[in-house]
Parts: sequence; C-alpha cells; structure tokens
Amino acid sequence: MPNAKTVVPFAATPEQLRQLDGVIESHKGQPGAAMPILQEAQEIFGYLPEEVQLKIADALGVSLSEIYGVVSFYTQFSVNPKGKKQVSVCMGTACYVKGAADVLERVENKIGCKAGSITKDGAFSVDATRCIGACGLAPVMTVDGDVYGRLLPDEVDGILEKYMA
Repeated sequence: MPNAKTVVPFAATPEQLRQLDGVIESHKGQPGAAMPILQEAQEIFGYLPEEVQLKIADALGVSLSEIYGVVSFYTQFSVNPKGKKQVSVCMGTACYVKGAADVLERVENKIGCKAGSITKDGAFSVDATRCIGACGLAPVMTVDGDVYGRLLPDEVDGILEKYMA
C-alpha cells in the first residue's frame, strides 16, 4: 500500500506520565486550559496521540472530540509521532511552483516513508509543510531545522545521507 502510514504504538514512560499529570494539575480550572496543556503535552511526548488527548479530556471534564477539535484546528499540533530526524519539504506556492513535489517524492523514496509518517525504526519522519517563509530559496527542505534551498531532486540523496550516517 503506497499511501499507508507507519503506525508506531504509543508508549509513555512513567516520567512522561508524571510530567503530564503535573501539567494538567497546574492548569486545571483555568479558562482556556486546553491550549497550554496540549502545548506542554506535545513538548513532553513530541506529538499528541489519542491516549494523551483522552487523558487531557478526562481531566478537564470535556469530550475527546472537543480536545481533538483543538488539536486538529491548530497546525502547531501533531497527532503523528516524529522521528529522531525530522525532514520537511515546503509545499507553499513558491516552492510548489518551483518543483517541491519532485523534491518531496525524492525524499520519500530515499527515506522510505511517505509524508506524514515515520520510518519503522523511528529514525526519520517526513512532512509536507505549509510555507516556511523562505520563498526566495524555493524549493526548500529542512532537516532538523537546517535549511536547504534552491533544491533540485538530484541533490536530495546527498543531503540526506549526511543525516543517515
């Protein structure tokens, strides 16, 4: 299945769960508590799996759908785990027009997973992102915050190999 996402089972450490409990307790009862709790939870886990969303919903006395509504509305939140190395290809208008789709396809082939997913070993995740504000460098790819611009698909393999070593 070419569009299948790699599913990594959720596994939290006791320390992460204690941290989440502390975050919930520190914001519980405050107006708009969901946003800061979700932001801090994502810092703890790297993403917001359903299990974490359910724990937050239960603690706040709201439905899971209400929490998921917040998570799915804001692009800062991710429901997918991220790899140790995070690769993003900008798909904003300038990047797309200058060949970002071909760059993304090359990234997916080199890393071995589709955009929005993670490799089976958790080493890499790939995302197609909205504009990152580097339109003058289009098309743009980032790897762990390092920016690569004016990319040609043939350059992708060499860049990624530095992160695979």
